[in-house]
Amino acid sequence: MTVGIIGHYHCAEHDMGEHHPENGKRLDAISDQLIRSGLEYVIRQFDSKPIEKSLFALAHTQDHIDFVYDNAPQAGEGHFTTGPDAVMNDKTLTSILYSAGAAVDAVDLVMDKKLRAAFCLTRPPGHHATRNKSMGFCFFNNVAIAAAYAKQKYGLKRVAIVDFDVHHGNGTEDIITNHFNATAADDKGYLFCSSYEYPLYPFEVTESDTPPIINVPLAATTKGPEFREKLAEHWLPALHKFKPEMIFISAGFDAHIEDEMSQVSLTEADYRWITDEVRAIANQYSEGRIVSVLEGGYSPSALGRSVVAHINGLIGG
Repeated sequence: MTVGIIGHYHCAEHDMGEHHPENGKRLDAISDQLIRSGLEYVIRQFDSKPIEKSLFALAHTQDHIDFVYDNAPQAGEGHFTTGPDAVMNDKTLTSILYSAGAAVDAVDLVMDKKLRAAFCLTRPPGHHATRNKSMGFCFFNNVAIAAAYAKQKYGLKRVAIVDFDVHHGNGTEDIITNHFNATAADDKGYLFCSSYEYPLYPFEVTESDTPPIINVPLAATTKGPEFREKLAEHWLPALHKFKPEMIFISAGFDAHIEDEMSQVSLTEADYRWITDEVRAIANQYSEGRIVSVLEGGYSPSALGRSVVAHINGLIGG
């Protein structure tokens, strides 16, 4: 089995306005770097399918789902704001469907053993989307939907989500603590590990070392060695104790030293390190099963190089 990339050209068409950092050029930058690295020619690639509307309910309230669908601009209409810094154009709903669909497709490909691990080259991102609200460039929570889908369809008992975006995955935490546990009989089936610069958007975050939430704040002065030390101290023991049957990654690369979105100073080597650590845990407990979903990362060159390092980590060796 190998590693695959799943995406669709429709994911580039969502547009929140001129000069907005979360734009379709991010995907182009990654694709260009994949070609330069040679990975484009050796890794399996798949076009995603649009997600079924009913699957959004795995992680979101029906009111939120209906609000996004009902207010999505039609062809030729202007923008519509569904939440703080979450703006839709007439292509956004289609982008959303293919982005969330990629995460679900990735689960199927991995669970059917067509891939060992998958990276979803998609946007809009998702980890700030709570169970009932769009925010922070995010409309629906791709990784939370995929994790719930893996449990529902394949009967997995324990799934872990790790999030190394520089912003806390508040939406994922909200869904795990207030949606999954309220709707599922098995309320111990999720572990969420997040590292993030603090204070930084979304600001109201509580540090935690108590499962199912492991929140690891990083000072603005954080560089690679401290990042690795903190995750080795907090994430890795929790993951080993949890013994996940599948691991999902919210892969944000905006903590890179070249990215102006934050002050944390990571490099491609740091992203390769954490990917190697997660892959080792997946190999030990999860038959190597990993689904990684793109979140942040707004410096085009750094983003492309970091994704290459991440995918090389998923491949291993």
